Amino acid sequence: MIYVTGERLQPHQVRVAAFDTRWRGLDPDQVHAYINQLADELDRLHRELTTSNTEAERIRQALRQWQASHTGCRFTDPDWSPNSQWQP
Repeated sequence: MIYVTGERLQPHQVRVAAFDTRWRGLDPDQVHAYINQLADELDRLHRELTTSNTEAERIRQALRQWQASHTGCRFTDPDWSPNSQWQP
């Protein structure tokens, strides 16, 4: 089996993983079933990560747009302070 350190493991790499055979080794059907389950989970996690990154970028862009549209907005009441409601 080839594993390159530092690269993300992709589902197709898990599915095509090959192992040396040994006498009295593990049940190949169980190993393949587990590998396929692992690859499915890895695929799901990759999709979730892509979705999350896309949503985070959308939110960052919306925040930048909001900040740009409110750069000139300043509250100028000299008697007001952010913590005035908590002062005794």
